[in-house]
Amino acid sequence: MKSEIVEAFVQMAKMKSIDRDILESVIKDSFRKMMEKKHGPTANFDVIVNMEKGNIEIFLYKTVVEEVNDPATEIDVESAKDKSGEDFEIGDDFVEEIPIDEFGRRSVLNLKQNLNQKLREIDKEVTFNFYKEQVGEILVGEVYQIKPNSILLIHNSNELFFPKEEQIAKERYKKGDNIRVIIKRLDKKSSGPPLVVVSRADERFLYKLFELEIPEIYDGILEIKAIARDPGERAKIAVISNDDKIDAVGACVGMKGMRIHSIVRELSNENIDVINYTEDSALYIARALSPAKLQDIYIDNENKIAKIYADEDQVSLIIGKNGQNIKLASKLTGYQIDVIRENGEEAKTEEEEKPEEKVTENTKEENSNN
Repeated sequence: MKSEIVEAFVQMAKMKSIDRDILESVIKDSFRKMMEKKHGPTANFDVIVNMEKGNIEIFLYKTVVEEVNDPATEIDVESAKDKSGEDFEIGDDFVEEIPIDEFGRRSVLNLKQNLNQKLREIDKEVTFNFYKEQVGEILVGEVYQIKPNSILLIHNSNELFFPKEEQIAKERYKKGDNIRVIIKRLDKKSSGPPLVVVSRADERFLYKLFELEIPEIYDGILEIKAIARDPGERAKIAVISNDDKIDAVGACVGMKGMRIHSIVRELSNENIDVINYTEDSALYIARALSPAKLQDIYIDNENKIAKIYADEDQVSLIIGKNGQNIKLASKLTGYQIDVIRENGEEAKTEEEEKPEEKVTENTKEENSNN
């Protein structure tokens, strides 16, 4: 029975990647509680677990006395001789090995249940700590269940929660697909393993892809200063070089666009604009609004507002499809960007509660002017 208990939990430890020392400590603790329950809290004993051989040995220590006052810690001379066959004198130490069978089958079953519960708690904690260290990192999960508002992935026998809002809208997944995701956050639950939330829409996912594909970013030669994304559609990323000999944008794009193309493919052909970061706010905003050409920019640094003056034929480029270009540029630079038309009217293009309505109004005005 001793071997069965140890072997069962050794196998479980392997499956759950639980350290053997931790498992040994759990088994010892469980047997100590059994001993205290049976022999009393004052009992002096050792629990020895040999994980390699699958052995559990329990030794109970008592002092040989003439008259027993505490059966948990004392034994008389005659009883000690009857149990061991040896002669003892008053004051000698008596050591008795306690067979597991002594506890009874019900106690052993309870022990197994308690061990299972503790191992589940340990596994929960091990899982939480592993993924806690992986927050912000990319890993590969396998799609195994698709729901209307979420997808469940499997990674190292653990579930990853991939909610709809963290997916790239245009992507379609099927069971068995292996997809790259970033660990966004962990939510602890009252029972069961933690909820590991993953994402492909998060801006950090794009950051990590750049770090993986562009060694200069990983090495710190290039630095990503800001990212703005409309996942699966378009992204803007501002980079700066810490080495005057290396062009930041050129290094990110790569020879014949090879570096940036691998990232674009991973993101279902998301259009990525890479621009050089600068402390010059006006120049930074102008670069962020590319490919539109601007006449002038008025900057209110205190209120973080930029007023853009441009030819009428550039307004649609500034705004972009569904206001996408100006919204991303605003997010990238941190400035509210307003466009001033040739007639002096101000066309609000910053993202509002109902950006779709605003874009429609802008489009109507453009059509009437044309």
